[in-house]
Amino acid sequence: MNALTLQWHDAHQNKTQHIYEQQQSKNSGTVRIGRDPLRCDIVLTHPTVSGLHVEIFFHSQQQRFYIRNLRESNPAQIDGKSLIQGEVILNKGSIIYLGQQQLQVTEISINSIPATVLVPPQQPPAQPVYHHHKKSLPTQPKPVYGLQCSRCHKVSPPENLQVGCPWCGTSLAAAASVLVAPKN
Repeated sequence: MNALTLQWHDAHQNKTQHIYEQQQSKNSGTVRIGRDPLRCDIVLTHPTVSGLHVEIFFHSQQQRFYIRNLRESNPAQIDGKSLIQGEVILNKGSIIYLGQQQLQVTEISINSIPATVLVPPQQPPAQPVYHHHKKSLPTQPKPVYGLQCSRCHKVSPPENLQVGCPWCGTSLAAAASVLVAPKN
């Protein structure tokens, strides 16, 4: 199982938290960090940390853990660089500052390449059209890939990566890439 380990010092205690690829969380597919216990999976107490500060997720195609800033007015610092928008890869030893709170990635465990999931088409296949002229050799359809939502498990086209799942609104950033069965 793909996992990332974070360590930090909070309220006079050393804390350790493991983040897993398919971990149950308040926002499916990501683990959110901040001060707000209603929106965050990892709750920090330092007053310079935003209520909802960052989220960490596993990108199944890249086989890497990423961090995304969620508060432009209080950007996270990753390895000495401000992360205002977008996401950045986390590595073993990465230092994360959320306000003045320091967290460190102490371990990353990545398994081998995940299996490709074959998903049947979501719409019934079209009826074949028959022609009365000379037959040509059948051509193999090109493989079609989609993004499988981690919450509702429906498959969206890759164009929805930036928009999110059209059915439930979940971010597709950490969605599994699946091979969609060709329509016959």
